[in-house]
Amino acid sequence: MEAHCWHLAAGLQDRGHDVVLFASGDSDPRFAIDPVLAEHYERTFPWAEHRGSAPLIAHLDAGYAAACDRIAAGGFDVVHNNSLHRFPLEQRRTEAVPTVTSLHVPPYDALHWFVQQSPSPRHHLTVTSARQREAWWPNGAPAEVSVLHNGIDIDRWPFRPHGNGEAVWCGRITPNKGPHLAAQAARAAGIRLTLFGGIEDPDYYGAEVAPLLGDGVVYAGHRNAEDLAVELGRASLFVFTPCWDEPFGLVAAEAMACGLPVAAFDMGAAREVVGDAGRFAPPGDVAALATAMREAMAIPPDVPRDRVQRLFTHDRWLDRCEALYRTVIAGDVRLAA
Repeated sequence: MEAHCWHLAAGLQDRGHDVVLFASGDSDPRFAIDPVLAEHYERTFPWAEHRGSAPLIAHLDAGYAAACDRIAAGGFDVVHNNSLHRFPLEQRRTEAVPTVTSLHVPPYDALHWFVQQSPSPRHHLTVTSARQREAWWPNGAPAEVSVLHNGIDIDRWPFRPHGNGEAVWCGRITPNKGPHLAAQAARAAGIRLTLFGGIEDPDYYGAEVAPLLGDGVVYAGHRNAEDLAVELGRASLFVFTPCWDEPFGLVAAEAMACGLPVAAFDMGAAREVVGDAGRFAPPGDVAALATAMREAMAIPPDVPRDRVQRLFTHDRWLDRCEALYRTVIAGDVRLAA
């Protein structure tokens, strides 16, 4: 979400909009920052130690309450809410500031009621995929809810038409991303695999991933976006193994922009994002994923690249954001179509 907010603020500024970013006071100084907190809460109340604790909740509540008051009095044309806090949603039910709220996560209890109650002509909600919309509104979403696919700057993910015959996996090293399953499938398929990503769960890495290294499976650590684009460009296949209801899967779109077909578990929004640029296996089925890896290797690299250019570019995403802003300012949901 932090990267989403950065790219949104930067993109809108580049298009000539005056943007005020409500974020922690230690955020990127290129933006006009109105601090929700003086510094990121992780410095004061580390999430690993204070998740769900009364001091952390009180700290966040105080910051968001004051920020919402400043937003209400600030004379803004429109607000784009990317937070996971209930106060911005609660305020939208009672005040007339035109607002777009983007939901980046599946439903969860702390936010669910406020989300369900908040849509109105002056408050539009977006989700990153049709699958996520179904999860939030299983009985059908109101007219004030739209699918707003994430977008990437494809110039940062250059197309490479010729790979080395190997596969790449990247993401956080954590159970719900499934790198151990990618490694097992690669071994079964006889395809070399390199894993990239920070180790978020050391116990999981030590127990489930490290024993699979060797015999064509390599862990190469974390890479920044520029270096990762180079590594993706060298490969011939991307392996995407969500083990939860992934709302979108931006990393798959980034790999596709480089020309990599995808072998994926058919979980969450994977099929919606990957489409004809990949092959799919039932969630958790390693043997089927190995088959999907071999089959996906035959997909021409221009297929994934073209799909990203049609559906998931940064400019297309910003165009849709601006259209939604016009919608809530006018209070006419028909403009969101």
